[in-house]
Amino acid sequence: MMKDEILPERFYNRNVVDVARDLLGKRLVRRLDGQYISGIIIETEAYDGMQDLACHARVGKTKRNAVMFGAAGRAYVYFTYGMHWCLNVVTGKQDYPAAVLIRAIEPQDGVAIIAENRSHVNRKYWTNGPAKLTQAMQINGAQNGINITRRDANLWIETGWQIEESLIQTGPRIGIENTPEPWRSMPWRFWFDVTQTKEKSIHS
Repeated sequence: MMKDEILPERFYNRNVVDVARDLLGKRLVRRLDGQYISGIIIETEAYDGMQDLACHARVGKTKRNAVMFGAAGRAYVYFTYGMHWCLNVVTGKQDYPAAVLIRAIEPQDGVAIIAENRSHVNRKYWTNGPAKLTQAMQINGAQNGINITRRDANLWIETGWQIEESLIQTGPRIGIENTPEPWRSMPWRFWFDVTQTKEKSIHS
């Protein structure tokens, strides 16, 4: 497995919308019993603080969303619909609850492990949704609150690919149909078609 530079805390300590866009092309890595699973991040969504009525923080600080109010670069992993885990990365300053939802990845390493974790599912649908990728990478509540800027957390994000601006698409976030405007229509979902780009490793 190719090892690129892990994104530092300063990468995440910025405006959540900028981080959501800049995470496209980065490599999400999970280490399990000495084996690696990784994938290129191809879709994200930004959730921006208590004023964002689509954000979990809109209700204030709770036991569930407390990680969002903490330091940037921490994993916010929550359970939804009584069956699914979703992975987010906390952004911005301490006590400002913003996070990026990792919505989809393109598998790279650990394909055999992903195939086992997503058995009886067509490869096309292995990791094309937030709950699918967490199942594929065995991410759950045990990772909630970990510091993803360190390898010893066994979950991190590396520099990965550089995506041309012209390939990036934006649109409203998914699954928030009951959210009032203007939040329902904020173009804070970012994605690109991985078939239209090629790998370009970033070297600092």
